[in-house]
Order: sequence, then structure tokens, then C-alpha cells
Amino acid sequence: MHDARRARGRQPFEQVHEDTPSSAEPQPISAEQLVSQIRETADKFLRDGASRADLKLVSTALKELRYCFKVMMAYRDYRKVTVFGSARLPLTDPACQVAIEFGKRMAQAEYMVITGGAAGIMEAGHVGAGRERSIGFNILLPFEQQTNSIIDGDRKSMHLKYFFTRKLLFVKESDAVALFPGGFGTQDEGFEVLTLVQTGKSHLFPIVMLDAPGSDYWKRWQEYIVEVLLKRRLISPEDLHLYRLCDTVDEAVEEVLSFYRVYHSMRYVGKDLVLRMRQALPPTTVAALHQEFADLLVSGTFEQSGSLAAEGDELPDLYRLKFHFNRRNMGRLRQLINRINQG
Repeated sequence: MHDARRARGRQPFEQVHEDTPSSAEPQPISAEQLVSQIRETADKFLRDGASRADLKLVSTALKELRYCFKVMMAYRDYRKVTVFGSARLPLTDPACQVAIEFGKRMAQAEYMVITGGAAGIMEAGHVGAGRERSIGFNILLPFEQQTNSIIDGDRKSMHLKYFFTRKLLFVKESDAVALFPGGFGTQDEGFEVLTLVQTGKSHLFPIVMLDAPGSDYWKRWQEYIVEVLLKRRLISPEDLHLYRLCDTVDEAVEEVLSFYRVYHSMRYVGKDLVLRMRQALPPTTVAALHQEFADLLVSGTFEQSGSLAAEGDELPDLYRLKFHFNRRNMGRLRQLINRINQG
């Protein structure tokens, strides 16, 4: 049975940042109030004397996002993995063959496969997943970005003018990201995802890097990360836990699926980060977490409970682990989730 997104409550991108820590319980803003705020902001553009170019940018972005949100509402009940990689590689390339197998395996696990909707690695991911389980967020470019034959003409193939709206959708709709060899665009997408996760601007999810057997694309990338970024203290050692280089499709699929073995989702309630889990942790494990991950705590300890009143009717059947998280060490938080998944 697929893992229902609707049953998970709020979108992951909203879960982490919807509530501002305070001594009082946050009051949810209604949909009507939010739409009223959008209208008020739109009116302010005229009051501010915004240029036509600025208005056109905002108008296009808003229309594209509204339409994409509308399309994606029909697929909230499915977990999804976004596949990034070069549009220039032929399907016969070994990396594309690996992407085909990865897409196939994820579809068998009842995931949907999101790509940029074009050729190369993107088409390969869709070939493996099949049309029914493929989603495309294509970018309008004068070259390279022709929609692939798997998703062409499908309602789930959406076209966007701006990279920033496309990137937002890639992350917002994803439960995992798989990166294959690619050029500037792939590197940009990969570092964007890592930055959002590292800074807590996105929910945590598994990020895997896959290559063809015998190729050194990601190994060379990892050398740069370690030898240049880490050794110069431009990143922290814990940041290396935010992603994983995988030698095989089996390893990559297991990395994605195991992330949701016990852990389910997260959100903030007041000052506390609340991790929702499919099963309760043994008391000895909760006690061990306090010893192993005390550095994540601003105050207090790890507390296990049922659903919280402030969450309303969100996921009432799941267990909770709540704690006053420092909102800084995301790599360590990922290690905590790995520990929870061990049971």
C-alpha cells in the first residue's frame, strides 16, 4: 500500500517552518486569511508603483505555481523521488541505464518519479517508472528541453518559465532526491537541495548520488567536497551525513526506503521539533538518544508521546518524539533519524 501524503498532514516544506517558537501556542491561519493576504500584497504592487516587468514576473510565477499545485493535488497520496541528471546523455549511456533501473525499482516500491521532463537521465527515469508514475516539471528553453516521449502530452507534464519556481516544486513535492551525472544544471540542483536541507529551509529527506558501474563522476565530486570544502572548514563534518554516494541501484533504493522505515515526518510545535514515527521506540532507545544526541538539545530531553493537541487531527495514530532542537545541526538530526530507523 502506498504511503498516503494526505494522511501525513501538512506538506513537508510547511511542516518544519509553519510555527514560530513562542511561549503561547501558535494559532493557525485559515485558507481564507492567506488568500486575503495574497490579494493585499497584489494591491500593494500598484501602490508601490512596481514596474511592468516586476509585475509580469510575479504574475507568471504565481500562475505557474497555482496550476502546478492544482495538478499535484491528485497525487498527494504517493511518495515521490526527484531524479536529476544530464539531458545530453543518450539512453544507451551506462548512466541512463542505471537511471532506468532506479526509476523501475522506485515505481515498484509505489513511488512516483519526478524529473525535469526532458531527455537523457530525465527520460531514463521516466522510462523506468512508466508514464503512469512519471511527473515532469519542464523548463521553457530555446534548446535541450524538449519533453520526452514518456511524459509528453500527459497532464502530469507541466511547463515553467522560471528556474526558481521549478526548483521550489522539485523540493516541495519530493520525499527523496537521486542525482546522476550532469552538467551545470545538475550541479546547481544538487547544491540547491543540499543547501536547503543543510540550513533547515526544507524538510529532511534522503539524497543519493548514483553513477554507472566503474565511473568516477561522484567520487571525483566527493573529493572536491572533502579536500576543498571540508578541509577549509567551509562545511562541517556532519554535513557529509546529509547525502550518500551509492555504488548500486540496490543501495540507493534501500537508502530511500529505509529512511521512512520508522520515521514518518516532522513539524515544529511551539519551540519543540516533533518527529512522527510509525512505531514507538523502546524506553531504552529513548534514554540512549539523550546520551548520543544531547548536543541537539537547547534544553530538556527527548520525550516520547502520542499526538499533540496543538497538531489538531494530524496523523493521530503515529507516535511522537519531541525535543527542543537547536535548529542548526541538520546533519546530526539526520543521524538521529537514522538511529530511530534502527529501532
